[in-house]
Amino acid sequence: MQHFLLEERQSYTGHALRSHWIYQQTGQSGDAIIAFHGSCDVRLSEMVDLADVQENAPIYSENMLHFLIEHFQVPLDSMILRQRLFTSILQDLLRKAGCQNLRRSGDDLFDGEAKLSVSIATVSPVSGLIHLGLNISSHNTPVPTIGLADYGLEWKDVARQALQAYCGEMQEVKKALVKVRWVH
Repeated sequence: MQHFLLEERQSYTGHALRSHWIYQQTGQSGDAIIAFHGSCDVRLSEMVDLADVQENAPIYSENMLHFLIEHFQVPLDSMILRQRLFTSILQDLLRKAGCQNLRRSGDDLFDGEAKLSVSIATVSPVSGLIHLGLNISSHNTPVPTIGLADYGLEWKDVARQALQAYCGEMQEVKKALVKVRWVH
């Protein structure tokens, strides 16, 4: 599993949640996770979460830490489980960094009623995809939010730790796959 950190600011509109976007950004193919920061403005026409579309709930943040994950030949239920695993990894990392009141609800993180994250898992014909965004700024959001800046955390530090932790977890999964025998 490869990981990449893009330091230049990029906006996220939902358009990047597609097969081979990471390959197009990095020139490296295969299962990967990438992190970058920038605004988040996902219009209803780009949303894949049908519940959010039905509730007329577009996503907006002035500045967010974005993670995109792509695993090839993985079904949707496996991607949803990986999405929740990644959310739990982030919760653990952020608690260690001092964010003691964080709670996970499904695939999102909250501090009280303030939402820290947005997340979605989906599939394409060739791969499973996840977008998870952590607010850096909590200003001018359509719902009550909290951001990494409110905790005094630097997005690059969080990104580096999360990239390494997720790749480490995926490496451990691969090891677990090859150390067991089948049963009859």
